[in-house]
Parts: sequence; C-alpha cells; structure tokens
Amino acid sequence: MPHASFDGLRVLSLESRRAREVEKLIRTYNGEAIVVPAMREISLNSNVACLDFGEVLLAGGYDLVIFMTGVGVRAMLTILSQRHDPSAIITALSSVQIAARGAKPSSVLRELKIPVAITTAEPSTWREVLASLEAAYGERLGSMRVAVQEYGATNPELISELVSRCATVTKVPVYQWGLPEDTAPLRAAVVALVEGRIDVVLFMTAVQLIHLFQIAESMGLAQDLKRALRSIAVISIGPTTTEELEHYGLKPDFEPSRPKMGFMVNEAAQYAGKVLDAKRAAQLDATGTTGFVLDVAMKAVVKLAPDPPTPSAEDRGVRQVAPSTPTMAGFRDGIGPLDMLHEIGSRLASADPLHVVLDRIVAFATSIIPCDSCFIFTREGDKLVLRASKVPHADMVDRIGVTMGEGVTGWVAQHHEPVAIASKASDDPRFHVFQNLPEDKFEALLSVPIVCMGRVVGVINLQHRHSYVHTPTQIQLLSTLGMLVGAEIERARLEVENSELTTRLESRKIVDRAKAVLQRDLGLTEEDAYRMMQRESRQRRKSMRDLAEAILLSSELRQSAAMEGASGHQSLAPKALESQGSENRVESSPAI
Repeated sequence: MPHASFDGLRVLSLESRRAREVEKLIRTYNGEAIVVPAMREISLNSNVACLDFGEVLLAGGYDLVIFMTGVGVRAMLTILSQRHDPSAIITALSSVQIAARGAKPSSVLRELKIPVAITTAEPSTWREVLASLEAAYGERLGSMRVAVQEYGATNPELISELVSRCATVTKVPVYQWGLPEDTAPLRAAVVALVEGRIDVVLFMTAVQLIHLFQIAESMGLAQDLKRALRSIAVISIGPTTTEELEHYGLKPDFEPSRPKMGFMVNEAAQYAGKVLDAKRAAQLDATGTTGFVLDVAMKAVVKLAPDPPTPSAEDRGVRQVAPSTPTMAGFRDGIGPLDMLHEIGSRLASADPLHVVLDRIVAFATSIIPCDSCFIFTREGDKLVLRASKVPHADMVDRIGVTMGEGVTGWVAQHHEPVAIASKASDDPRFHVFQNLPEDKFEALLSVPIVCMGRVVGVINLQHRHSYVHTPTQIQLLSTLGMLVGAEIERARLEVENSELTTRLESRKIVDRAKAVLQRDLGLTEEDAYRMMQRESRQRRKSMRDLAEAILLSSELRQSAAMEGASGHQSLAPKALESQGSENRVESSPAI
C-alpha cells in the first residue's frame, strides 16, 4: 500500500462528535487540519411520537423494530424512561424482531442485552436495510407491524418501500440535527473554501453538506462554493452522502473502501494529492490558468466560467423526492410541508395560555430558520409589547414595547409588510434601539407581521449577530407562520385579558363589601373606609383584595360567635388580619 501522507495539504473536516479524533488523524498523516463542526444534535420539541410508540410496544403492537443509529437507541430509552420502567421497555424490545442499521446500533442493543435479529452490511444505507429485511422475512413482511427509529429526519425512500411491503409502518423520531450554536467558524470555512485556502474536504455525512450550503446561501456564496468544490479534492464517506453531493450538481472524487472515518482519512492521505494535481492540470490545460481565482478581489476583473447545468435526477439514476432543505438532515421528504402544518397545528391545538403558545412559536420559528435571537411582540391597543424571547429576558418580557410605527417592528405592524435586512440593521432609518437588549447589536433582521382577520395582532423578529441574507423562501415561510398563528395568539391574548378583567371585577366586589363592613362597624364614610384600607394595605404590605378578604372573614367570625353566644371569639378578627399580614407579599392595589 502506498505511504499515506497529505504532504502539508489543507484538509477541512466538518465533523462534530469526533472532531478531536479526526483532527489528530489528519495531523498524523501530515495534513494541516481545519476541523469545523457543522451540526449538533438537539432534542425534539415534543416526544409524543416516541411515548406513543412505547405504549403500543408494551401492549404488543409491533412485530419488528428497526434501529438506525446507536445514539437513537439510547435517546429512545431515555425518553421512554420518563414514563415507563426501563426494564419493561427492554423486555418488550427483546420479545420482538430487532433490525440494526450497521454496527453502532447493534453494539448498543447487545450492550443492553436486547437480541438483534438483523445487522445490515456496509455501507448500511437504506437499501442495505431493505435488502436485509427481504432476505430474512420475505413474504412475512406483508403481515408485520413495523416501527422505525429515525435519526435527524425522515428517510422517505425507506419509509415508502416499507409501507408498500409491510402491514403498518410507524416512524419514531427521537432527535434532530441543527446548526451549531455558533455558526461563525462555519462561515469562516465557507470563505476559506471560496478563497481557495482549502485543498481537501471530507464529508462524513450528508448533513454536513446541507448545513455548509445553508450557510453559504445565507452569505450569498452558494455558487462560489460550488465552483470551489469543483477545484479541490472532495471525498464522500459513502453512497448517501454522494447522493447528496449529486443533488447539488457535484460529484465526489472518491469514496473510501469502507465507510469508516479511519479508512476515509487514510485513503484521502494516499490519493487526495494526486486527485488535486490532476484537477489543477486539467483546469490549466482548459483555461491557460488555474481556473480558480484565489484572490476574491480579482473577481471584479476575471470572469469565472458559468456553472455547468445540473443533470436531472433521471440522468443520474437517482430518485429525487424533493429539494434539499436544512431541516431534512440529508434526506428529502415529500410530505415536508404537510409535516410543517401538522407541527404548527399540534402545538396550537391544546389552547394553552398566551406565554406557552408564544414560547412554542419561538421554538418552531427558530427551528426552521437558524438565528441568534427571536422576539414576539403582541399588539395591546396602539402598542406592541414584548411577550416572548428565545434568549431569556425576564426583566424585559411583558415590560417593554413600541408604539405602532416606531422602529422596524412598529413599521412592520403599521404597514402589514415583512422587512428583511441583511447587514448593518442598526443603520436602517426605521431601526429603534432598546438600550437594555444586547440583540440591538446584531447585524441582520427579519421581521414579519402576525395577522388575524386582516388586523395585525403582533410581530415576529429574527435577529443575527452576523450578516445574513434571508432567502425568499425563508421570508415566505415566516410570513406564512405569522398568518397561521395569528388567530391562536389573539385567542390566548383575549383569554388573558378576560381573566384579568374578571379578577379585577371580583376584587372590586370584595373591596366594596369590606368597605361596607367598616362603614357599619366603625361609623365611617365610604371615602374614609377606603382610605383606611389603603393605609392598612401599605403598612401590612398586602393587596387591597387580601386585606378586604381578611376584614370579611373577621366580620363573619364575629357574627358567628355572636349567634352562638361565644363573645370571647371576637378576638379572632385582629388575628385574621395579623395572619394575613405575615405573608409579606407586595401587590399593587386594583383600580376601584
């Protein structure tokens, strides 16, 4: 085997979980390691599907469970342990057929002493999973009730094939993939690729590629990134990642002999230099230059060749279900829009209180469009009040707001139109500064109205620390969300308003009854009785309602004692007031 060495080539890896290992491997093979995490595992906003799966599993409702990842096995057990005894879940899984996609889930299952009937062979794509099931069960699949543990997102090809072969198929999501919390290193990686400061890139999962292009699109560099990748050595871990590259009109230079990190880095060290030399020689022959301008400033005077047309899915022999989206984590799900509508509906159908509803909208909005901050303002008369925030601002929520027409937020509410600012948001003449909010220093902003029955009832703001170009699809998606949730926000807001009004009316009635007691027992005028209650409220640090309730309780006790001839119990009146005062709770007096 040839000696493996990168010979100083600059090697980019987008690995997250095993970043240190891959960096060490690249350096071992004499490469300049540039390791930039492109993804992170995040919990689902709802575990209902997994918990429902657990109920059916314990009731004997499945014949076969397919585990796609080792992390997914552990995540599923963690979720199910919230409601069920872990040993009961393991016993239930041991009583059904288990299929594992490759060695990792198989290893975790055996560690848990859960028998594994099928372990798919490398490269362990959905095709190997399906082939293994058909080989093991044949026509029996037609009567089997199957559950599939998903990783990151739905694999529509596998689900579609299983649906056509099995009695029932249940998807069990347990986690999802998101962009790193800090996307600055990933942005720097895009710039390094575009500027020609990377020689080799290693794609170890399709998610890395999708997130890389998502960032590039936000920077307006997607086409430049494609050109850059055509000029360097691109290595794909296996068929699924290669298929993702093909969806972007790119082809990897090779896949490793085995879809493992160690094999990938070793074989990249052996052959990447030769691939790179061949590419550059071909470009030199074709253009008389390197074909790739290293200095970005030269783009103004050097015209780059246009991108070749992307071949159709049919020409490549790859079935394309839908275009790539960052939320699909490397797969294309044709029912994505329906899933989005179902997600919104399920979050709002529970008729929760206003702040719960708003927090769910924040979570959903930030899951479909990566951002550093998300605010939701609701309309209260001629003001827009901050009601929810992605970043906790307990001292600001429900306290600060803007008037209609003030700032970008007020402008959006007044004009019923979205506003997208890609950079230097604070320079926009409509921008309004809240001194206490660090988000005012952010660079980019997307603001859309929340509408109900043609009336603006709120505004959603997404903000970014760095420049960010919102695509027309993102703007349309967030605007659609604003239209869909408007009625629910208005319902929840009116419910809060009605509840507060009811409470104020009840408090007023109680205070009026207490005033009448003081007027009767102490011979006071209505105004003097009210002033006495105000004074006692301040001194005892109690609300007017609490004080009034204590006065009424004392009066009722005196009346009861008088009726029973127990005059000694009259001393309970001041005791009731003292016990109420000991709570030391401060509240503002209701309007009387």
